[in-house]
Amino acid sequence: MERVKKIQHWLKENDISWAFITSTPNVFYFSHFYSDPHERLLAIAIFQEEEPILICPQMEVAQAKQAGWAYEIIGYDDTENPWDLLQKRIAKREIVTERIAIEKEHMTIARLEQLQARFSNASFIDITEKVRSIRMIKDENELRILRQAAELADLGVEIGVRSLAEGKTELEIVAAIEYELKKKGVRSMSFATMVLTGENSAAPHGVPGTKTIERGHFVLFDLGVVLDGYCSDITRTVAFGSATAQQKEIYETVLKAQLAAIHACQIGQKIGQIDKAARTIIEQAGYGAYFPHRVGHGLGIDVHEYPSMNETNEMTLEKGMVFTIEPGIYVPSIGGVRIEDDIYMTENGPMILTNYPKELQII
Repeated sequence: MERVKKIQHWLKENDISWAFITSTPNVFYFSHFYSDPHERLLAIAIFQEEEPILICPQMEVAQAKQAGWAYEIIGYDDTENPWDLLQKRIAKREIVTERIAIEKEHMTIARLEQLQARFSNASFIDITEKVRSIRMIKDENELRILRQAAELADLGVEIGVRSLAEGKTELEIVAAIEYELKKKGVRSMSFATMVLTGENSAAPHGVPGTKTIERGHFVLFDLGVVLDGYCSDITRTVAFGSATAQQKEIYETVLKAQLAAIHACQIGQKIGQIDKAARTIIEQAGYGAYFPHRVGHGLGIDVHEYPSMNETNEMTLEKGMVFTIEPGIYVPSIGGVRIEDDIYMTENGPMILTNYPKELQII
């Protein structure tokens, strides 16, 4: 309820009637109930004073209660209109609706029109930034889950490296990783697991396929698991069979850049300076044009969340933030190297949650 109270306080401060949370990650954050509703409505209505209301399909009401939701639930079946049920419940509570806070980045036009039809005099305020700022600071329980998720990500890379063999395809390695992780109880990955080799590794968001592992190529692993609703995210790159002098130079440049960025992570430091710490090293080595993305991103319920770790971000680091540090160099004719860790900010500096070795391995 502490998370709900933060929204209630914000509603009062800003004279907003109530908030309507509709994205699955944010419903989970405030209710501890995770559901993929598909096309159906899943939402939480949070009011200034009254208890919140969860809206979900009737077939999931028992699961919501089991997850710990102890407040009112509007459960509806496929023949009922949840918007009408919500309107009636708010009218019954005699809540005057003048301003409604919604997630503008998530709310569809069709759903907004449903609200407008029932609360015709209301104006709509964006709650996206407020929720992002609350979710950005992780508590001790969230840290515990994220550490466990990071350990499983480490294991995923270890499995992938052990599975490497000449002639195996990228997808065969992906299958080996996910099979072994499922045997450990992992139900889903944070995103589609990436195993990329040769020129494929030069695509930062490449798609694994039937390309085979060959001697002298980089093999890049990027993966993460979802544990109790929270994501991990790790990238490691190894060389298979052998590595040229230039491959070693690229790898050591990325490693030096990553370590410099992690070292720059201190409470009060501007996020932009962390990106610049890595980018400067890569640029000085002559590979600036081959580092096309930000140095990292926030991490939690979503694999990409607040804050964006880019060089223009003036926000400063705070205790409790969790994010990735993942510089990379991608040279089409040679391949790519990315090294990524999950970082938790403590009062004493960065705590690295992912711990698979980072020195260049030639497998």
